Amino acid sequence: MKRQLAYIFILLFVITSCSEYQNLLKSTDPELKYDKAVEYYSNKKYDKAITLFDDVARYYRNTDRAELIINYLAKAYLEKKDFYSASEYYKTYLRSYPQGRYIQEARFMIPFCYYKDSPDVRLDQTNTVMAISGFQDFINLYPNSERAKEAAKLLDELNDKMALKELINADLYYNLGIYMGNNYLSAVITAENALKKYPATKHREDLMILILKSKYQQALYSEESLKIDRYQATVDEYYTYMNEFPEGKYVKEASAIFRDSEKKLPKND
Repeated sequence: MKRQLAYIFILLFVITSCSEYQNLLKSTDPELKYDKAVEYYSNKKYDKAITLFDDVARYYRNTDRAELIINYLAKAYLEKKDFYSASEYYKTYLRSYPQGRYIQEARFMIPFCYYKDSPDVRLDQTNTVMAISGFQDFINLYPNSERAKEAAKLLDELNDKMALKELINADLYYNLGIYMGNNYLSAVITAENALKKYPATKHREDLMILILKSKYQQALYSEESLKIDRYQATVDEYYTYMNEFPEGKYVKEASAIFRDSEKKLPKND
């Protein structure tokens, strides 16, 4: 009996709540709608809050409240994990209120939304690039803010992601080998460019050993006139790797490449 009463009370509550919301939608009182939208937002009822904020926005154009509404809408979409819509509202805020009270938050949240929508590393990284650019701009504008530290941390993560994408591409070239051309050279160029662009990446050692392996493979498959120069380039690359990672995870593999390459070089008397 108690359980049945509980179900009845819950059903009545739902019906009453729905009825209240439907009446709000029909209301012509923008103040009431705005206040209820704020209440819905505070109670994490973001869909209802968004609908009401959208509905009353036209009543408050060119007023202080319009700034609040855009900010509420951006945050509500952010809470719903609709990062595209959130970023669009933050960009609208940026354009409408370049000196607004929430400008720093908007400048941080735009790249943050791109960061949250950044896809798997094997897919197109347009959002990742936009996030990197936005976080760098934020750090330049607000170097001493608390969020600058968070932006720097996320920036490092995104740069590592881009470096990983380049590592995957370089590794693909390496695995293609001499199929339809010198893919080892492409692997070297891709990995070297990644190191120049992302010098502090956590994938640095992986990129460096791939360069060493690729140069060694180039030497192996070279015509005779090029072999000495390419084995020498391999030996030089070995020293570059060892100077930076004397106890690295690829030392054994690098040393084997070095020994074989050194044997192929002419002996100095």
